[in-house]
Formats: sequence, structure tokens, C-alpha cells
Amino acid sequence: MGGTVQDDVMDLRHRFRDVITSEEQLRAVLGPATERAVAKVVRVIDEHARRFIAHAPFVFVASAGADGLLDVSPKGDPAGFVKVLDEKTLAIPDRPGNRRLDTFRNVLSKPNVGLIFLIPGVTHTLRMAGKAIIVRDAQLREAMAVNLKPPEHVLVIEVSHVLSHCPKCMIRSGMWQPQAWPDASDLPSFAEMLIAHGKLAQTVEELQTIIDTGNRDRLY
Repeated sequence: MGGTVQDDVMDLRHRFRDVITSEEQLRAVLGPATERAVAKVVRVIDEHARRFIAHAPFVFVASAGADGLLDVSPKGDPAGFVKVLDEKTLAIPDRPGNRRLDTFRNVLSKPNVGLIFLIPGVTHTLRMAGKAIIVRDAQLREAMAVNLKPPEHVLVIEVSHVLSHCPKCMIRSGMWQPQAWPDASDLPSFAEMLIAHGKLAQTVEELQTIIDTGNRDRLY
């Protein structure tokens, strides 16, 4: 028998003195949502959403596994790579990666997904939610080919919620303002992180060569 959400986080709750456990407690501090925030959800991919997607070169895809573990996977390609098939359906090509298949494995057990589309320099984002399947229809795959290389699979999503997200988080972060970017000179490289987390035997130089080769030869 599975416990409640509160049971699952009981150990974490013991570390803090003032833990929120209900929406009523949240509303007591923050108040009700504004009418425009509630009303902005639409159930179809309208012209405004289509235009945003057509300009977006990047999307985050959230999914949940059979064990409830959540995952967020980044997807990027030339702007407009996510195709709107109709007012309720969109398609995301799957390009060569590390073959972990986190999103795909999750969708096979739980089809619910969430999306956030980003456009460089634009401070508002587009959020969507729906249910996904994995397809290999040849015509759809060919339509999403880059450099004559079609994706092996396409994530097709039936959308149920579409809403724009306000710019405040982007403005606070300075995401598109180079003068606000943090100094990353002491940041570990991708190769260093892989070696540390995976306890790999390669040197940083050896693994960096593998990464560079993959980034050059396996984009599509």
C-alpha cells in the first residue's frame, strides 16, 4: 500500500518548523489568482500558440515514470522543429542522444507530459500539457528530416492545456542579458561531471574527445 504525499515527505518535513500542507495555507499568504491568470488557459493550439512554437528552437519536456519519479528533458533544434499537426496535436522529433530513453520509457507507462517552449531574447514562455504517444510513421518522420536524416521516432502529443507564462522569472534571472550572466570560469566541464558521477576510467581529455566527436558527427 502506498502512503500519502505527506507520508512520502515526512522525513523532509521534520527538518523544518513551518511547513505548508494545504492550498488554504498558501492562499492565506498569497491570496487568490488573478482573473486573467485563471482565464488564460485555452484547450487548443490557437494562432498565437502556433506562432510561438514556430519561432521556438527549444522546449523542455516533463514526464513521470511508473515509480512516480519525474524527469525533465531538454529538446533543441532549428526554430520551428516542433510541428503543429492540428489544433490539438503537435509532434516533437527525437534526435540522436545518449539512448537513455527517459522520456520514452516514462510515456510508455504514463502518457502525461508537460512542455515549456523558449525563444531566445523573449521573456515570456509557452506552457502546454497533454498526453503523448511514440510513433514511427514514415511520412511524419520524413517531414521532420534534417540534413536528409529523419528522426527514428516522433513524440506526438494530444494537447489539453495551453497557456502563456509571464516574464517575471526571466527578468529576475537575467537569462537573456549577458551582463547579468554569472562567471562560469570555475564551472566543471561536462566531461568532468560525467567522470565524477559515472566513476568512469577515462581521463577528462579522452572523454572530451568523445563528446566533441559526438557533437560534430551525431547531431542528426
